[in-house]
Amino acid sequence: SYPIHTFGFIIAGATIRAVPTTPDEAYFESLERAMAFTVPRPSVLVVNYPSNPTAETVDLAFYERLVAWARDNEVWVISDLAYSELYYDGKPTVSILQVPGAKDVAVEFTSLSKTYSMAGWRIGFAVGNAKLIAAMTRVKSYLDYGAFTPIQAAACAALNGPQDIVEKNRQLYHKRRDVLVESFARSGWDIPAPPASMFAWAPLPPALAHLGSLEFSKQLLTEAKVAVAPGVGYGENGEGFVRIALVENEQRLRQAARNVKRYLQSMGVNVPGGKAAG
Repeated sequence: SYPIHTFGFIIAGATIRAVPTTPDEAYFESLERAMAFTVPRPSVLVVNYPSNPTAETVDLAFYERLVAWARDNEVWVISDLAYSELYYDGKPTVSILQVPGAKDVAVEFTSLSKTYSMAGWRIGFAVGNAKLIAAMTRVKSYLDYGAFTPIQAAACAALNGPQDIVEKNRQLYHKRRDVLVESFARSGWDIPAPPASMFAWAPLPPALAHLGSLEFSKQLLTEAKVAVAPGVGYGENGEGFVRIALVENEQRLRQAARNVKRYLQSMGVNVPGGKAAG
């Protein structure tokens, strides 16, 4: 998961129990184990779809089941919807609040950072359960007097103004995604196409999996001049992967792929008759 999802609770003195984020049957089995074997019992669950870093998405049926589970187990659900508008292939993001009764157990956050390219302005909003929103309002009132007024005005302008920029940004990242997947495949590194978000969650090339995500990331940086984030930095289930951000233009992505190809060949990967270096 995104690190602040964990460390925000750690700073508050909470105990953390990690579960795999892949939205399948194993996810709900992990939730049941967490409730059965964790002392004290978990009281809050954080979900983040589209996910940072994995780019995974969910459908409405997933949220319907999650809301029912949260109600049965008396668990609050915090949904991070920061990447809601960066979806591809004509499949819009769903919200947990589309589920009838979700406000009984859930609150959802979103940000203007990704949708309107306002990263660093630190502006967003939350909706959902009235009790949770009131608690957040009280805590925030002790911390500051609100966001800088010109930023609030800019946020209102973004939300109320023409929305063509949202589609333009979506198409920009969609094209970058396609270029990344295509060019890296030609370099010898197959990366699954992310269905949403501005990230690709890439498994290490099988021949180099023994390096681990941290060492592999270091070598990519020093040998290929390509910066990726090691999966282990996102939790215990992130090993074996790296996160690649779609923040560079298409030309730079193709250059990165060429550099990666040379690095892989230097390691004996994708060289006819070659073997991966140890």
